[in-house]
Amino acid sequence: MSANRPAAVVVLAAGEGTRMKSKTPKVLHEIAGRSLVGHVVSAARELGPEQLVVVVGHASEQVEGHLAAHYEGTRTAFQAEQNGTGHAVRMALEELGRAPDGTVVVVCGDTPLLSGGTLSALVAAHAADGNAVTVLTARVPDSTGYGRIVRDATGAVTAIVEHKDASEAERAIREINSGVFAFDGRLLADALGKVRTDNSQGEEYLTDVLGILREAGHRVGASMAGDHREILGINNRVQLAEARLLLNRRLLEQAMTAGVTVVDPASVLVDVTVTFERDAVVHPGTQLLGATHVAEDAEVGPNTRLRDTVVHRGARVDNTVADGAVIGESASVGPYAYLRPGTRLGTSAKAGTYVEMKNATIGEGTKVPHLSYVGDATIGDHTNIGAASVFVNYDGEAKHHTTIGSHCKTGSDNMFVAPVTVGDGAYTAAGSVITKDVPAGSLAVARGQQRNIEGWVARKRPGSAAAQAAQVAAESVEREG
Repeated sequence: MSANRPAAVVVLAAGEGTRMKSKTPKVLHEIAGRSLVGHVVSAARELGPEQLVVVVGHASEQVEGHLAAHYEGTRTAFQAEQNGTGHAVRMALEELGRAPDGTVVVVCGDTPLLSGGTLSALVAAHAADGNAVTVLTARVPDSTGYGRIVRDATGAVTAIVEHKDASEAERAIREINSGVFAFDGRLLADALGKVRTDNSQGEEYLTDVLGILREAGHRVGASMAGDHREILGINNRVQLAEARLLLNRRLLEQAMTAGVTVVDPASVLVDVTVTFERDAVVHPGTQLLGATHVAEDAEVGPNTRLRDTVVHRGARVDNTVADGAVIGESASVGPYAYLRPGTRLGTSAKAGTYVEMKNATIGEGTKVPHLSYVGDATIGDHTNIGAASVFVNYDGEAKHHTTIGSHCKTGSDNMFVAPVTVGDGAYTAAGSVITKDVPAGSLAVARGQQRNIEGWVARKRPGSAAAQAAQVAAESVEREG
């Protein structure tokens, strides 16, 4: 095993998080499309550990179910009572069945900004310095409330002093403990057996291991994070929102550095799973969520929310909500369109203003310009769907499919009552309710014949404004005649 590949990573995620004031366990609150513990597990996986163990406790079934659904291969250890961080790590080692032969990294499950790169630097420093334990530290603008890192002249860590116990000189130290450590696995297991509970909380503190190892003559070192914000833990909804902003800015900076134009980063939200190609453009007020992908030269926004949606090259998506859709190359969507799951727009297709689509495949160059609902349908290439068209797909019990061929022209205010097929090259008249198949090349007219009843307004609405207007019009015709 590589010296820089940990034998195990232990994620501490057993706490209740009462300050969140939520029925949801703290570590399952989400930012940027991932749970807090999911961010930590993802960062830990970048190390390629032999084992990854998450210590669960409060709402363990929920947390275990979440991990099983999203992070296959992650093991869990149950901490029945939250008796301290040292006790939690001891539960993890018991789950592994033996003291790991190699490095054990311990991280907190509520630090979503922690990166794999910072963890890798910690493990590398631990191996290079030959430490028994290496603590991840950070230099912060204000260290109030944090445990201070006290070093000797050689740079070795001599103590972690809590704020309440620190002297004036120690309180001036701005390097703090993050709660993230790299340990020699065998030394950790041995030291955990010596941790005492004679403290105000009656708990086993993991930080006591540092003193035990140092007293035994082992070296305790430190690795400082490049950005102190990475170690921020989440304890309430205010901190959750602050972390979301920091992570969002990080994601957008990565995208912009790679060649994406984000017109107004302050108004754009993205998930960690969103991907871009260079020269994509994101306009203000846009949310890109889930597995959304925006390809080269595509433009999304303003005021657009896309989830699990693929936007192909050169497409334009304006003031749109889309979920589980595929928008073809050079296609046009919006403004004010709604693409529901299963929608597939072909190359240069159009879903225009106030158009809703669901489970619909729209062919190349086909246009549904405005005021229409297309559900459970297949439309061929280069067809035009008239304004105010409705695909009537639901009979009250089951959904049915409509097929419209290529090079069709359907009139405005049409209803297609599924199941029905309109053949290639066919036309339908405005105002038609299509209930039967239309053969290729045919014109379908399905509407009642118009009948004008002369003088109806004068007889039925005498004295009304309409009657007066009609009278004036009649007199004008008589004069001109």
